[in-house]
Amino acid sequence: MSAEQLAGLSDNLVLATVLLYLVAMIGFAMELAFGKARGNVSAAAKRRVPLAAASSGGVAVKEPETAVADTPEPPAWALKAGTAAVALGWLGWAANLAAIVTLGLAVERWPWGNMYEFVLALCCAAVTAFLVTQLRQNIRFLGAFVMVAATLGIGFAVKYLYVQAGPVVPALDSYWIAIHVSAAIIASGLFTLAGVAGILYLVRREGLSRLPTRAELERVAHRAIVLAFPLWTFAVIAGALWADKAWGRYWGWDPKEVWAFITWIAYAAYLHARATAGWRGRSVTIVQLVAFGCLLFNLVGVNIFLGGLHSYSGL
Repeated sequence: MSAEQLAGLSDNLVLATVLLYLVAMIGFAMELAFGKARGNVSAAAKRRVPLAAASSGGVAVKEPETAVADTPEPPAWALKAGTAAVALGWLGWAANLAAIVTLGLAVERWPWGNMYEFVLALCCAAVTAFLVTQLRQNIRFLGAFVMVAATLGIGFAVKYLYVQAGPVVPALDSYWIAIHVSAAIIASGLFTLAGVAGILYLVRREGLSRLPTRAELERVAHRAIVLAFPLWTFAVIAGALWADKAWGRYWGWDPKEVWAFITWIAYAAYLHARATAGWRGRSVTIVQLVAFGCLLFNLVGVNIFLGGLHSYSGL
């Protein structure tokens, strides 16, 4: 196939990706909306204390706060919708990956030399993090939110960031793009998964809910960040080495460099607060979401609102 045909195929695969992610999002949303409500029963247990005390000789029996309240079983079709959504999510992921690969073949380089290509790869990484994690942990409740983020991200890229497939400036034509940018993409995908869990943590209220408990959401976010932080650290170091090769200096206070470092500090503060200071719950989640905001501004906002040497990566 010619380069033009490969580029056209990539564009069609991107549209297929959006459609598949959108349908998967609907399936996950249906399972979440009509599935079994979960939550702790501590409040209900408190109302039953007098009766429990009377039946146990005046000694109240404390129920575990993480116990799940009894609720009607969800309809079978809701569970089937969730299973179908997982399958559609994998199909969308395959289309997303194929779009990136065909684009790379069309331009004969690593396909993340501009913002459009980077967002495609970032959404693919976020969906990969979700799909792989749900194979080991029960996190299908995140599916609707991850898929809507990926759908909106790719839709935004197609609408506002799209550029015709072509070569890049010489500074980007380096093997370092495969090392530095790949690490940043994978880390960003994991950070996005953690960010979604963190937002749901703040939305979640006590009592019965279709969402999992706050403890589960916090655990998912923390595990994702523990995996992502070393990768982001490596990406920052690799970026400095690439800068020395391309521009003759490791650090030059370029806006992208500054915000990458600010993002690193913010996530380091989250891990420090959780591990050393023992922060848990809402406070540490807010720190995590501040770090996620720094990440989003670094990935997108810097290129749109600020200049610098990285501006040649374009929109």
